[in-house]
Amino acid sequence: MSTTRTTLRRAGAVTALTAASVLVAAGVASAHVTVHPESYAKGATDGVLTFRVPNEEDTASTTKVQVFLPTDHPVLGVLVSPRDGWTAKVTTTKLKTPVKTDDGTITEAASEITWTGGKIGAGQFEDFDVAFGQLPEDTGQLTFKTLQTYSDGKVVRWIEEAGSGGEEPENPAPTIKLTAGEDATASTAPATQSSAKATTTASADSSDSTARGLGIAGLIVGALGLAAAAFAFVRTRGARS
Repeated sequence: MSTTRTTLRRAGAVTALTAASVLVAAGVASAHVTVHPESYAKGATDGVLTFRVPNEEDTASTTKVQVFLPTDHPVLGVLVSPRDGWTAKVTTTKLKTPVKTDDGTITEAASEITWTGGKIGAGQFEDFDVAFGQLPEDTGQLTFKTLQTYSDGKVVRWIEEAGSGGEEPENPAPTIKLTAGEDATASTAPATQSSAKATTTASADSSDSTARGLGIAGLIVGALGLAAAAFAFVRTRGARS
């Protein structure tokens, strides 16, 4: 009996350790720099991108964050929200291909944002908000390569992009998807409305047909009942006579 209990205890301990290892591994795998929201409409205006930076080190603090913005598909009108303890520096660069907008032609755009002076401790994270005037319309994805520097001099390079297989790399770069937005919604709306109208019409026709069928059936049953009653009445009178 004691041997069985010992075996069960060992099995339970192994199971608990395995589960804990899986949870720890999952936590480490997900603790990378990300950007939110995960998607925006192409050409979206007056929005905010939030870069979330977690600290993965137990003995060092994050003291510097560098986010590199794409210039082949530039983000226009970049503004940085103040963050207590941090100083933000926005670097601009001349665009190879100027962007035409309703307000004129844009020849320069932000290419890098660097936050310094603050500290993200172990087990903590920081959100850095960046407002934009307009997102590009000519691409389906934006990648923001990021460098995270720790107080001990270690630099983590979040610059890897997902491969064709879709597997997440070890140090993925923050990425957002750019969708068709309102155009896709508008193109599907008429079809959806037509489908709903057709469904409603079909349901109404079906209901009318069912009602008519039940009405006819009721008349038939009623007529049969009257005929049966008349037959019984005549038969009874004949028997009495």
